Amino acid sequence: MDFPAYLATMPMHAITEIHGEPGLLARFRLEIEAFDDAARDRLTEALELAAELHRDDRRVREPYLNHLLRVAIRMMHHYQVRDVDVIVAGLLHDAVEDHPAELAGPHAGEDPTAAALAALGERFGPRVARLVGAVTNPAYDPGRDPHVQYREHVAASLDREPWARVIKISDFTDNGVGVIHTVGPKVARSAAKYRPLVPVFRDLIARPDTPLSASVKRHIFAQLDLAEERFSAILDQPN
Repeated sequence: MDFPAYLATMPMHAITEIHGEPGLLARFRLEIEAFDDAARDRLTEALELAAELHRDDRRVREPYLNHLLRVAIRMMHHYQVRDVDVIVAGLLHDAVEDHPAELAGPHAGEDPTAAALAALGERFGPRVARLVGAVTNPAYDPGRDPHVQYREHVAASLDREPWARVIKISDFTDNGVGVIHTVGPKVARSAAKYRPLVPVFRDLIARPDTPLSASVKRHIFAQLDLAEERFSAILDQPN
């Protein structure tokens, strides 16, 4: 399928709406042209694994792979990330949380999450496994508010993993700024879950050890402003 030349700069949700998964895959291939052959092979392998693991998963109106593609493309295009481990981890950031047994295979045992992370480490290296582990939600206490536990986990796990912050802010941007592309009851639920995280991410991204340029950080802060506006519009409507 032929795509327009402006696909290389087209907003990702516009690509999603107009061209769907094939358009996002084409944009991903355009982005990885900047990498050498070995890096492209690793990125393609990670994409193929993500596509296989999430083959039956959906996010409301679209295949789940679209979300993973946008997270990776955003890091390459908007955040100027050229660290292949980070992009591989971005493509696979939900693999352990959503499909631990499938990823671990016969070695899943009593702790599928640990086995899945070990499998990722064997295939893509220990750093990729560590980054994915940092953005993988743990089992929560059923007696406590899951949103509060989620915020606590994000703050704690990203405090010690600067590159994981980059993955998570791309994920958050897709979920937060992209909340207007969600439909049904999930809109308000997502806004309520994500709005309290905005100041957490502002702090994490502003830190000197967050490995992003000043211009990229400004871009992210603007996206956080936009997300906050959208959350407020959804949640602060008069009764």
